[in-house]
Amino acid sequence: MIVGNARYVKREDLPDTVRVFPLTGALLLPGGQLPLNIFEPRYLAMFDAALAGDRLIGIVQPVLSEPTGSTAPRPALSSVGCIGRITSFAETGDGRYIASLSGVCRFRLLDETGTGHPYRSFKIAPLLADLSAEDDEASVDRAALLRVFRAYLDANKLEADWESVELAGNRTLVNSLSMMSPFGPAEKQALLEAPDLKTRADTLIAITEMLLARGAGDSDTVLQ
Repeated sequence: MIVGNARYVKREDLPDTVRVFPLTGALLLPGGQLPLNIFEPRYLAMFDAALAGDRLIGIVQPVLSEPTGSTAPRPALSSVGCIGRITSFAETGDGRYIASLSGVCRFRLLDETGTGHPYRSFKIAPLLADLSAEDDEASVDRAALLRVFRAYLDANKLEADWESVELAGNRTLVNSLSMMSPFGPAEKQALLEAPDLKTRADTLIAITEMLLARGAGDSDTVLQ
């Protein structure tokens, strides 16, 4: 896995501890891009530390039982997140950072470490299969994926750049559609935790079909 100017191919290429950014409804997958607008002082400090070090940050959702919009300083976190490398960064002049994270590898949270910093850090167990060069793209039912994607666009009167869609490989297509999907936190966590690309694609198809069956305007339990 090559991300920005770095190469991640084995366990030693990844840290034992990662700074964690809790974000409800956010989904970062290996190879994906997640734009961020950073303004809270603790997360500005976290990005400063990452930029001065390995440029890696873990994106994790708070557990689903946490109240929506909770501002608890240390909410309980989901067990699986994704490491992202800062590959784009700009200061706005009004105290914010605009950044983009590129997905590297999913991980399981282990123990929280006391760092004395305002942000949180955890020991992690990376899911090393994400770094493998093994090609499982052929296992994806691309025709079914494109069928439900087209049906969703038609139901919501949306357009897509079909030329780019047709050119995209199955891994890029599945992960990009998963990240841009308008699903709620539970569905996005399910997509994140899918053990392989085929399972993620099948999960994405099933969730989208359920959404279409309910009607795009009557899916408050699925949509954010």
